[in-house]
Amino acid sequence: MTTGGAARVAAVLSDADAVTILCHVRPDPDTLGSGLALGQALVALGKRVEVAYPGELPLPSVMAALPGSDLLVAAGKVSGHRVAVSVDAATLGRLEGLGAVFSAADERIVVDHHVSNPGFGTLDFIDPSSDCTASLVLQIIDELGVELTEPIATCVYAGLVTDTGSFKWARPASFGIAARLLEAGVDGAKWSRLLLDSHPFTWFRVASAVLADAELVESAFGGAGLVYATVPNDLLTSMAWDESESLIDLVRTARDAEVAAVFKESEPGVWNVSLRSKERVDVTRVARAFGGGGHVRASGYSATGTADEVTAALLAQCAE
Repeated sequence: MTTGGAARVAAVLSDADAVTILCHVRPDPDTLGSGLALGQALVALGKRVEVAYPGELPLPSVMAALPGSDLLVAAGKVSGHRVAVSVDAATLGRLEGLGAVFSAADERIVVDHHVSNPGFGTLDFIDPSSDCTASLVLQIIDELGVELTEPIATCVYAGLVTDTGSFKWARPASFGIAARLLEAGVDGAKWSRLLLDSHPFTWFRVASAVLADAELVESAFGGAGLVYATVPNDLLTSMAWDESESLIDLVRTARDAEVAAVFKESEPGVWNVSLRSKERVDVTRVARAFGGGGHVRASGYSATGTADEVTAALLAQCAE
């Protein structure tokens, strides 16, 4: 769904003196890379820019090292300009407290690639055919006429390489974008390693405990199979929040199951659930049943209860 393309978004941004760019809660490289890439482009045009994400958790060191991080403002210190841009947030709720800042803006631009995004701005640029939001931001930057510098390209690359799983499930267009980014000076090997293949030693202990308790349900999804694992709060709090995001990529490698799920207990009795599928199952349907959303092959939702209760609820849904 798209009510406006890159050209319309660029036109609104060109007329703005100042812009607030908002990333989603627990930012990943796509939302942050998108925000910082767009922010740097607008600064190059002489705009005043602030970039923010909800909450007080510090960024992981790798993401904090992305170019343009000097544009970041603590959530509680956001000014809130007349023009606001939400990047990579599938719903207004993903902005949490900063949703009020977005809603208060006169021009509210949504840039996203999640198929489940209903559109919540005055101008929505939503394209589910894009592998990442950063690619859509690149289109906007091109329409703004800003040079694709190495710092801007690096931020776009962060979103592209992570949301495609290092290009394992990239569409053809993404390879062309990657070539352009590398030609702009991005150190692809360095950033791929830092963003995807770098963990503290403590992560191995947690990952081994999670995998040891993983369960396989071969009958789920009409025999396609489900593999799932739970990360209780005491384990989850022993690692950085961004490190927990990579656990689903381990669980999904089970060849016996089409669908993988990881339940992460962010607070006692409160769970964030990540869903992934390989080829046949649309996991947005599952996520939507629990009030969540995302992509056909990668979605998520929140749940409350004991580990047994939240896993049982998913198993019941898988059997329908």
